[in-house]
Amino acid sequence: MNVTRGFTGRPRTHNSGLPPGQYDAGDDWPVLSAEVTPELPPADWTFRVDGLVERPRTWSWEQAHELPSSVYGGDIHCVTSWSKFGVRFGGVSLDAFLDVARPRAEATHVVAYSHTGYSTNLPLSDVTGGRAWIAWEYDGRPLPPEHGGPARLLVPHLYFWKSAKWIAGVRLLDHDEPGFWERNGYHARGNPWEEQRYAGD
Repeated sequence: MNVTRGFTGRPRTHNSGLPPGQYDAGDDWPVLSAEVTPELPPADWTFRVDGLVERPRTWSWEQAHELPSSVYGGDIHCVTSWSKFGVRFGGVSLDAFLDVARPRAEATHVVAYSHTGYSTNLPLSDVTGGRAWIAWEYDGRPLPPEHGGPARLLVPHLYFWKSAKWIAGVRLLDHDEPGFWERNGYHARGNPWEEQRYAGD
């Protein structure tokens, strides 16, 4: 099992670890969704990698769990201004799925999409090299449905709307293609340290 430390863990009373414009949510984890929480049991969950790859592939819940497990321990930041320190997610690095699918040389971006139809865009460089996960555990327990369970994308170095809940797949492209919030005025990338909240920031 791999443990990746993204943002360094800091005491919750020490606010110098906060990106600009954020507050420490403490033990709270607000539930924010653009859609109604689906009823999606693990047996019905699948994850697909397609687009500009050599070997498009769909994994079932059981097949995804056969990949090497990985843990993220660090912080998360929401565009609505809360941050949460010292979280721990378990799942599989997105790199493990991409290693099987084999991205083509011209791939530069991904569109991550959910079982609900939600989508968000990301540069390929933001979801490779140990920077993104398919997460199905939080704090050692199954990820609750309201927080994206049975599985969500986790891209903790960007604002949390990029970490698509109820993840169904990623499609690799040779161009940037805006997702749901990006078409509705949010920033294309969403770096919390640069306050990239809205288009033009």
